[in-house]
Amino acid sequence: MKVLTVVAHPRTNSLTFAAADRFAQGLKEAGHETEVLDLHRSGFDPVLWEADEPDWTGNHKRYSPEVETEIERMKKHDALAYIFPLWWYNMPAMLKGYIDRVWNNGFAYGSSKLHHQHVLWLSLAAASAGHLEKRDYDKMITHYLNVGLANYAGIPNSKVEFLYETLEDRPGHMEALLAQAYNLGLNFAKN
Repeated sequence: MKVLTVVAHPRTNSLTFAAADRFAQGLKEAGHETEVLDLHRSGFDPVLWEADEPDWTGNHKRYSPEVETEIERMKKHDALAYIFPLWWYNMPAMLKGYIDRVWNNGFAYGSSKLHHQHVLWLSLAAASAGHLEKRDYDKMITHYLNVGLANYAGIPNSKVEFLYETLEDRPGHMEALLAQAYNLGLNFAKN
């Protein structure tokens, strides 16, 4: 399976990128292929301008060259993975802008849906599982990603995973988080 792995973090020396590397390693060891798209280093512009605003009067709009390039990139892959830090109980603006611009009308919804059968949303949270559960943030985030995005765009198998307490400095914790990311790659699209 060919998996497009999209990473959104401003620093390449972040835990987010370390997790993305381990996830990709797991994918490869399971026999999958992956392309890692670094949204920041690619120069992607997350701002939705008029050229990429959905056209509600027709189904065959031609979007900006940048968005058309990303649509073609997505078409070359069988599955998707998004790896990002959890900021304000949501994805970073860079990734939200990517979704807004690339998952567009006539490609991801409307007259056509995404062809991908699987998507993984891997979010790194400084908070604990208990903190997210306390006010149902975990349910809200999971519902938004699985239903509001993936299901709406036609992806039948959407999974949200969290790496918790990413700022904790205790022996073995970071290694355990990276092992979790690796195992998610190794077992991608199973179940």
